[in-house]
Amino acid sequence: MVTIRDIAKKSGYSTATISRLFKDDKSLSITSDTKNKIIVTAKSLGYDLTKIKTSLYRIAILFWISEKQVKEDVYYQHVKDNLKKYSKKANLDLIFISKDDGVKKIPDDITGFIAIGQMTRKELHYLNQKGYKGVIRGINPLPEHFDTVEPDFHEMARQSINYFINEGFTKIGFIGGKFFNLETGKEEMDSREYSFRYYLEKNGLLNEKYIFSQGAFTVDEGYQLALKMKFELDKDMPEACFVPSDTIAAGVLQGFHELGINIPKDMVVISINDDEIAKFVAPPLTTFKIDIEEMAKTCVDLLSDQLVYSRDISKKTLINAKLTVRKSFIPKEEV
Repeated sequence: MVTIRDIAKKSGYSTATISRLFKDDKSLSITSDTKNKIIVTAKSLGYDLTKIKTSLYRIAILFWISEKQVKEDVYYQHVKDNLKKYSKKANLDLIFISKDDGVKKIPDDITGFIAIGQMTRKELHYLNQKGYKGVIRGINPLPEHFDTVEPDFHEMARQSINYFINEGFTKIGFIGGKFFNLETGKEEMDSREYSFRYYLEKNGLLNEKYIFSQGAFTVDEGYQLALKMKFELDKDMPEACFVPSDTIAAGVLQGFHELGINIPKDMVVISINDDEIAKFVAPPLTTFKIDIEEMAKTCVDLLSDQLVYSRDISKKTLINAKLTVRKSFIPKEEV
């Protein structure tokens, strides 16, 4: 077991200084470089960091998500809660900065950040010039400077299509939203739709008439797209549908129910997220469970790694997901 004496021997600082630091002695006056060297030494020796009571670093959570999005999509509230949980375990002090506050509201004593939501290249260049270490949860315009953590939507789309094909479905549809690019001010194809198209075309089953995507990832948008699909296709509806968000899927199921389309008898549906809403819609959604805890933990781990061990290269981590099977689609076998 690694002791404070071991850390003192390797770091060159006294056991008294290290002990006072680890006990969060407010009267201790040391430089940030000294504190960092002691922490790096402790971590390199395998010391149990949960025994350190002092806060290791103060970091900013850049929550670039509107209040409306948070209210409509509980995913973001879960992200927020889990970032608090794992930052506390890592002895990191948090301060939340909103998009309305802006990056220039970040206090000078911040050493790093975790960004949730879409940030512009200009904002990230500013953060890079300030010398902050950072992790982007989602689309990262500066991957050469900051770490990235993303759900592996590409793999989820691949698995969904394979599940459908294994059931013998050839008429496979998509209902989803668009990605709004802050740099261009225009809507673009979302990465989940791109992956869906790629794998469906690879299997020779891509049919444009079965793809419906527009607007934001909201319940109402899903409802409107369901009505639009039925209006345009009439009796030539898809046998299976990939919906890349439980929020949209809730609206889709509502629309189909009003139209008399029985899920899963007339059409099966796979979604993404496994939010609470997925359990209570009718029928309950078969959906890929994105592990929000693991997402938050990975963000905190990557930032801690950057702060303790300075490195010149950035990392990208993809988080896979498992299919939670409910009544909207019950596959016969694994893929």
